[in-house]
Amino acid sequence: MQLYSLFDPIHGAKKLEQQKLSPEEIDVLEQNFLSYMFEVMEKSNFKIVTDEENEVAHSGQYLLNLPITVNESKLDKKLLGKYFSQHHHERIPEFADKYVIFRRGIGLDRTTDYFFMEKVDMMIGRFWAKLLRVTGIEKLRSKLSKSRKGSLKDKKKDDEVMSESDQDDHFVERIRIQNMEISFRNLLRKITIQEPTFDRMIVVYRRASPKGNQDRGIYVKHFRNIPMADMEIVLPEKNNPGLTPVDWVKFLGSAVVGLVAVVSSLEIKADFWVAFAVVSAVIGYFAKTYFAFQQNMAVYQNLVTQSMYDKQLDSGKGTLLHLCDDVIQQESNVVIPLGIGSGIPLWSNRVISGLSVFQVKEVIISYFILMEQGKSTRQDLDIRCEELLKEEFDASCNFEVDDAVRKLERLGIVSRDSIGRYYTVGLKRANEIIGMTTEELVMRVKQASIGTT
Repeated sequence: MQLYSLFDPIHGAKKLEQQKLSPEEIDVLEQNFLSYMFEVMEKSNFKIVTDEENEVAHSGQYLLNLPITVNESKLDKKLLGKYFSQHHHERIPEFADKYVIFRRGIGLDRTTDYFFMEKVDMMIGRFWAKLLRVTGIEKLRSKLSKSRKGSLKDKKKDDEVMSESDQDDHFVERIRIQNMEISFRNLLRKITIQEPTFDRMIVVYRRASPKGNQDRGIYVKHFRNIPMADMEIVLPEKNNPGLTPVDWVKFLGSAVVGLVAVVSSLEIKADFWVAFAVVSAVIGYFAKTYFAFQQNMAVYQNLVTQSMYDKQLDSGKGTLLHLCDDVIQQESNVVIPLGIGSGIPLWSNRVISGLSVFQVKEVIISYFILMEQGKSTRQDLDIRCEELLKEEFDASCNFEVDDAVRKLERLGIVSRDSIGRYYTVGLKRANEIIGMTTEELVMRVKQASIGTT
């Protein structure tokens, strides 16, 4: 946290000036901060959004039906570019040198409404797509798009989204307006759409430095419940949203009507004042359309801002404190109601913390599964631990079996056989190996002090 205070976008510059550090020393410190932060992200079960996941997210539209892009000229490319050149990460996205998006957890959002304008936009979009296919422009676009990296290999991912990158992940179906049959008959009917959400998202980036003044601020922003198709909400330094298909139809329609009116008035050689009136009306209509366009842009900008305000949890130090708390929660305890897990080894009642709950660490859950069900591979152990939590608490999770097994092996209470399966030592022997805990030492000292008085 003290390290981040040097790179806080608001007060960091002043603290760096007070420390009187050289640019090379600052470079080392900021890379150290990123290393620690990425480690905390991993411990908190956050994963970097890949190109494939980003393309799946952008393949559809949900509630934010606006074309939104990033103004890359406003983002620094040196900070993250240097980090990834020195640290290996699998499946680094193309935009990783400018900003990094972390995600964790998958949820579901459903909305029921008429979606009249969205339906009209979709009908117009389909009309233009058909026109492009007929004219052959679509083939040219498809040839150009094949050269892009990170294209989806499986188009079915558009409608079926994985919650994690592992093989045993859950799938969530996307119910979108794009996949529905839209016609003039059902324009005024209510429909229900469904979109998977990222439970938590964190964005890390640095703004481009103005000439002559190097900006060392690192922005860390935390969001919640972001629909995958509306992931543009979390993008940094966004351009103003562009026009929707309906806006383009209005604008082009007014242009066509105006040109037809002017040409018609000139062809029939109408009176000068009649032609002047027609031209004035057309100019007035153009002015109205232009101001309506500007108003729509302001409305869209406010919509994006409001969406960010509603979805943003915290930023800067607040996000880092939240992450640290997450790590503590992940590494420490899981609450199990009394009676449900009575078969779990208590290791001499060390994990009892009252009459109503047991505080049980992930290592104990893994130990319990191995003790009850015998030898298991790492993958089987992971599945059985997740099944236990699902059966007892009706909670789906991605159990950190690698971390749990690593701790069990470090404690010396789990071993492997010749084919790599894990098995436990006896419960009594496990207690002897672990030895006395700090809590037991404190309790013994208290009891001794009570006995002497």
